[in-house]
Amino acid sequence: MKKVFLNENWEMRRVDEETYIEAKVPGSVYCDLLNAGKMEDPYWKDNEDAALKLMDYDYEYVSHFTCDDEMLDKTEVVLVFEGLDTLADVYLNGTHIAYTDNMHRSWNYAVKDLLEASNELKIIFHSPTKFIDEAYKKAPTRGTEDAMNGFVHIRKPHYMFGWDWGAHLPDAGIWKPVYLLGIDTANIESVNIMQYHEDGKVRIELDPEIAVYEGDGDDITAEYIITDPNGKQVAAADCSEDAIITEPMLWWPNGLGEQNLYEVTVCIKDAQGNELDSWSRRIGLRTITMDTSKDQWGEKFATCVNGVNIFAMGADYIPEDHLLGRVDKETTRTLLQKAVFANFNSIRVWGGGHYPQDWFYDLCDEMGLIVWQDFMFACAVYDLTPEFEESITEELIDNIKRLRHHASLGLMCGNNEMESFVNDGTWVSKQSEVRDYIIMYERIMPALMKDYAPQVCYRPSSPSSGGSFDQPQDENRGDVHYWDVWHGNKPFSEFRKFHFRYLSEFGFQSFPFKKTVEKITDDERDMNIFSYVMEKHQRNGSANGKIMNYMQQTYKYPTSFENVIYASQLLQADAIRYGVEHFRRNRSDDRCMGAVYWQFNDCWPVASWSSVDYCQRLKALHYYAKRFFAPVMISCEEEGMLGSGQELVRLPFEFNKSIRLNVTNETLKDEKVTVKWQLRDASAKVLREEMVDITVPKLSAVWLDKVELPEVDIYNQYVSFAAYIAGEKVSEGTVIFSYPKYFRYEKPELSYKVEGNKITVSATKYAKSVEILNENEDLILSDNYFDLNGDSKTVEVLSGNIDSIRLKSVYDID
Repeated sequence: MKKVFLNENWEMRRVDEETYIEAKVPGSVYCDLLNAGKMEDPYWKDNEDAALKLMDYDYEYVSHFTCDDEMLDKTEVVLVFEGLDTLADVYLNGTHIAYTDNMHRSWNYAVKDLLEASNELKIIFHSPTKFIDEAYKKAPTRGTEDAMNGFVHIRKPHYMFGWDWGAHLPDAGIWKPVYLLGIDTANIESVNIMQYHEDGKVRIELDPEIAVYEGDGDDITAEYIITDPNGKQVAAADCSEDAIITEPMLWWPNGLGEQNLYEVTVCIKDAQGNELDSWSRRIGLRTITMDTSKDQWGEKFATCVNGVNIFAMGADYIPEDHLLGRVDKETTRTLLQKAVFANFNSIRVWGGGHYPQDWFYDLCDEMGLIVWQDFMFACAVYDLTPEFEESITEELIDNIKRLRHHASLGLMCGNNEMESFVNDGTWVSKQSEVRDYIIMYERIMPALMKDYAPQVCYRPSSPSSGGSFDQPQDENRGDVHYWDVWHGNKPFSEFRKFHFRYLSEFGFQSFPFKKTVEKITDDERDMNIFSYVMEKHQRNGSANGKIMNYMQQTYKYPTSFENVIYASQLLQADAIRYGVEHFRRNRSDDRCMGAVYWQFNDCWPVASWSSVDYCQRLKALHYYAKRFFAPVMISCEEEGMLGSGQELVRLPFEFNKSIRLNVTNETLKDEKVTVKWQLRDASAKVLREEMVDITVPKLSAVWLDKVELPEVDIYNQYVSFAAYIAGEKVSEGTVIFSYPKYFRYEKPELSYKVEGNKITVSATKYAKSVEILNENEDLILSDNYFDLNGDSKTVEVLSGNIDSIRLKSVYDID
């Protein structure tokens, strides 16, 4: 086997122009035009509009390469495109060898007879915008109105045509590697690895899929070698014999154990013992299933790892950029490290983007992030023509085989939200679309999963109670997308009315940092959330006004752009905190077993639901997530003005005032926890203090007794609380009983000092949600947006320059 990459010596041009420019492969049309100075930054102001028009044209990519005699003498030579975006004619030495129409799969062509010592490879990418326009005229199949008409007709990431957080930037190009495979007789196309955990041992079956190019293959043998995480060989034999791992080192998700990875290498040999090909991957020894057993409320929906039901904690991942040529393994690593930072153990790959690169899953394996993988179908109906069925079948097989071995792969899901939408008749224009839904997600996909990945859990849709349009948003079965907080304008306290089994989408918007906004404008007049530029970078209708509506209910009116950003991020953080804390408090008996918020990241500078903005700056929500996803967490279910339904000017002005503390333990050991709480005034003076020692069993939540506080002064008093293990504070928080805008915060006189890579922040009074920023607003700290009770807190600087530090708290919102 000989592999030669063809990623060098590329040039490109618009087909109606004569001049070629240098091209980068892997990359994209937009990236190449930007690098050559032939287009403006599509994210700047309203340049998106001009960038979109560039996709009305076709683009040609050309590369010249040589082949040595060794390659030319191979039994067969296969030209492999791991990814072409999207509509492309491919020519090798002037011969048309392929037309591609699906970005979500690889394309392989036997080309030995066409190769010469010197070769020309040419690819013409056709306009995606013209294609969908014509396709929509012929068949007006519909989907979300946030995307361009006709987007359902092309197997290309839907978000590229617009979403309620995405731009209209349908890029094109060679987005994954290109290479030649020189094959001697046969090669390994894939290996299906099956694990059976029995009596403390693991039995592994290895079934290689071998493509034979010469002879009948009867004399080809397949052998494997398995090495443990320490590099020690633990098994080696012919693939016809199962491997037995007698002392398995199990793989666990983040927070529950080590991410042990074994190396599996399979090689094939001819009758003379010559190696023809080898295939190597890392696997984790573990079981992952979804526990859907019946219980007193309905049906569980819990991720079960190695026989242990865990509470899924994480967020929904979208593509990292509109310009995919900007994404590489290191940008993805940096992003996923932020997931681990925030104590994620799960991540959902949303179905309107693309299947991530191999390195994404490799990193999730290493970091212990369980992947919920949507297939790439979202918010649309599809006509299941024979051609479309053939295309998606190849796409599905390709990706199932590519991903199935990963330790982190927890679940594969048919689509995003279409069971709910089709059930409601949304975008359905003919009954055949309902029929095609059932065929696609409840016949084709589960059959392919059974054939190619029988040990990977499959769900037909998200949300879903199991399929067949059986109440897909049932509170007591399956997963739910809950949007009444935000889209429904309900208060944050609304979360507490529900006990969803697994919440796979819920979210709240905020604005990115000002330094991120400066990626889209340098005009101070644009630094207003209702300016033309800011609203061009807000894709959820009138959502800037929605943020301000929630802000009006919660905070005093912020008079600076920076304070609007700060207040919006606190709103977002508190909204998601309200939900996550409630669901974690109710994880006992496996009732609520997942809180995966929308969304983790951005793909361009935009107002959105993300906790990490486009420039990878951490919003307040991300620091809150680190605390509300902590392995052992204390939280408070308070009764106060929020959620009471009581209006300030209506009499009688009465509502319950109480606290009920809860400690949740998402670890594999029982914990002895000391809980302390204090009633304080606005100066942080302690008016009442109580302490109790409790034992919190592993994988459970323990309620403390409710404490009535009928006499509390809701405008001048608050409660602080903390949990300690072996004398170390592991979790803490505060609650007030009025809206923040009514609470009479006293000036906290915030100050700081720097010692090495540590910053100590002090307050003389109660300081809520203390923000620490540097000049570039890119500090990553061990903690931020925390509360101070007239005391100090020391945080570690993990990245960023400690220069021009500035501090802020809720007191400063005015």
